[in-house]
Amino acid sequence: MLQNLLVYYLLSIVTDYIHLSSIIIQSMLNSPCNCTHKISIIIERLAYLGHFCEVDMSALRGAFTAMITPMNADGSVDYEGFRKNVLFQLEKGIDGLVPLGTTGETPTLAEDEEEKMIEIVISEVRAWEKSHGKKVPVVIGAGSNNTLDAVRYCERVKKMGADAALVVTPYYNKPSDEGIFRHFEAVSKVGIPIVVYNIAGRTGKNISTPLLLRIAELPNIIGVKEASGDINQMMAVIAQIKSKKPDFAVLSGDDGLTLPLVAVGGDGIVSVVSNLAPAEVTEMTNAALNGDMEKARKLHYRLLPFFKAAFVDGNPTSIKYAMNYKKMPAGALRLPLVEVHDEAKKVIEKALKDCGL
Repeated sequence: MLQNLLVYYLLSIVTDYIHLSSIIIQSMLNSPCNCTHKISIIIERLAYLGHFCEVDMSALRGAFTAMITPMNADGSVDYEGFRKNVLFQLEKGIDGLVPLGTTGETPTLAEDEEEKMIEIVISEVRAWEKSHGKKVPVVIGAGSNNTLDAVRYCERVKKMGADAALVVTPYYNKPSDEGIFRHFEAVSKVGIPIVVYNIAGRTGKNISTPLLLRIAELPNIIGVKEASGDINQMMAVIAQIKSKKPDFAVLSGDDGLTLPLVAVGGDGIVSVVSNLAPAEVTEMTNAALNGDMEKARKLHYRLLPFFKAAFVDGNPTSIKYAMNYKKMPAGALRLPLVEVHDEAKKVIEKALKDCGL
């Protein structure tokens, strides 16, 4: 997952070793140079590389935010608002970011807008990683119901430095199981880790567990965002796939099912609610992953009203209203999405109050 970042640092470190050697030789020969300062910089970079060498490069665990795309009043993308949201997520300890998914209104974004957002999130996250010594995976939406486009989008996010690509089931054209398998076979050849996105409610086609079992055997398929809403199907995925491939990530696509999924062996959540409450969702998820189920249950039931309210009148319409209400960068929606209705606003506002958000 970290190939691009590691290649850069491995190349840099070779240069540093050569440079360090020359400094040592110069110091031994009493040549004038600021050896202490230069050596300290190189040691710092070596330590930073060492941190990433210890990271499990295949497993995704924890809370990942399915990021909204903030808009200006005229409907243009609010890039600085997006940057602020990225930094907010990082400051609150989120485990990973998932921009350009369903919650990001990608069906209405132009490719140049998407690329600008990718540049922002990658640059901000990499700077954060370097200064804080913590890996924050960036999994970028790269799906399409046109396989050629999906391949192209995966190539784009790979080139731009993403850690993984989120690829949804081809929607609308409702391919057969064999067609879905070949779709994922094509994107798997790009050479970037792929998270399968199963959301039958939006695509019209469920990826059954036997089909996912086939897909999981393809190279570079590292997990699934399971948004079927069917806990029995999620358990089947864990029993039949994850039990044999422990690093195959099984992530919930529904905030309300995070705790139940982790309790039966899942790995976390691609969360909508964490757009507004990243610290709370991360704390709940990691408490469950670390076996502190009492703490996780308390947080789950505290947040449950907002888990429901965040979808009361659709997504991302409901979460964007909540963020606007809390004066966070969110802004307008692009047609065909419109602002939530008045009754939904009351439900969302009450849930925020009830949850202490």
